[in-house]
Amino acid sequence: MGSERVVVQIEAGVAHVELARPDRLNAMDREMFEAIGDVFRSLGHDPQVRAILLSGQGRHFSAGLDLEYASKQFTASSDPGRAAEAKLRHIEWLQEAFGAVEKARPPVIAALHGGCIGAGVDLVSACDLRVASTDAYLQIAEIDVAITADLGTLQRLAFLLPQGVLRELTYTGRRMNAEEAARYGLVNALAADRDAAIAAAMDLAKAIAAKSPLAVAGAKRSLNYSRGRPVEEGLREVGLWNAATLASADLGEAVKARLGKSEPRFGPLAD
Repeated sequence: MGSERVVVQIEAGVAHVELARPDRLNAMDREMFEAIGDVFRSLGHDPQVRAILLSGQGRHFSAGLDLEYASKQFTASSDPGRAAEAKLRHIEWLQEAFGAVEKARPPVIAALHGGCIGAGVDLVSACDLRVASTDAYLQIAEIDVAITADLGTLQRLAFLLPQGVLRELTYTGRRMNAEEAARYGLVNALAADRDAAIAAAMDLAKAIAAKSPLAVAGAKRSLNYSRGRPVEEGLREVGLWNAATLASADLGEAVKARLGKSEPRFGPLAD
């Protein structure tokens, strides 16, 4: 697991995933998109992983899409229809890389520092929680290169930010600093610098990893499923989940620990 673009360390149920292209400000080329998709698909099914921390090496979390890589995707073609179909398949492949973050069974906590730009915003939009250093900023920068953001920002941030704010950021490309992001609830906590943001995100990851992995997986599944659906559909889905899973050993372990005033010990999920 891992590659030259993404580094992974796993300890005590927490996987730390780092974007590892600091010399290019973690700009995302084909190899990085491929690595992100592969890593999160693997971690998402790893029974030993109960929470995932995502951070970036170097000065910035991510400068977004590698423009040199992007420019090579728009070569001339004698058949516009076939070229359009190929572009669509490529965009869908990019979307699936970040979709793997959202679909991962364990919750994902992003630790932001410096710039989180363009595709970087798409990526952290797919995470469950976000912690940011005070120098961090988010920028939906696609508008400045004449692109409509297409990797999840417009769809996912619509549930995390007020519509007026999201539209302003999207249409103007202005930077949203960490304090403003925290004020709107996009960022869960602020930290002094990159190291402090990673430490705070790690604390969150460890707190999640200590809970029943089955209950956490069910909560994430229900939250994702219920987004954009009627309340009745969400209630039906979570009811079916609990009807099937409350027979697990985790419930008995949690009750025993609570009554005995001890720490519960939960086993791993199935692969």
